[in-house]
Amino acid sequence: MATRIADTADVADGATIGDGSSVWHLAQVREEAVLGEGCIIGRGAYIGTGVRLGDHCKVQNYALVYEPAVLADGVFIGPAVVLTNDTFPRAINADGSLKSADDWEAVGVTIERGASVGARAVCVAPVTIGAWATVAAGAVVTKDVPDHALVAGVPARRIGWVGESGRPLSDDGDGRWTCPVTGTAYEQTQDTLRKVVK
Repeated sequence: MATRIADTADVADGATIGDGSSVWHLAQVREEAVLGEGCIIGRGAYIGTGVRLGDHCKVQNYALVYEPAVLADGVFIGPAVVLTNDTFPRAINADGSLKSADDWEAVGVTIERGASVGARAVCVAPVTIGAWATVAAGAVVTKDVPDHALVAGVPARRIGWVGESGRPLSDDGDGRWTCPVTGTAYEQTQDTLRKVVK
């Protein structure tokens, strides 16, 4: 598969772009960023210095993925999502001097395999979004999100569970859940969901 980089994209010389990946118009990929195979970086998206994306990730238009974020394989980042990296943001120090890179320590957002973050959601670092979880559009994530959780709101709270298909799971009662698409069964123990292996 051929790698495609639009003429208006700004890809740093030190970035690594995997085979079959596409970086579209006005997107910026900074130094030492690593994109796996088959990734799509949408128009106007920003991938920060040293950010790591697995294979087949989609970062939609105008999303901002600040370093040191790490995205596993198959992660979806919706339009205008922001993954932050500063716990205590300030433009200046207490003495009035302009902050520099040496005046703070970047913290990142980690997103596990197959998870999705909906349009205009904000993930406030440091947080981890679990595998196959879904963050609803417009949510503000301030705490770790368990695998398969569906979270929404400000701040984001779990409102359900989702399967690998992305569809909400059907509640079968007694802590048992089923994916309406694949038929996969899950068991819930407190705030944890695990797949039932047959």
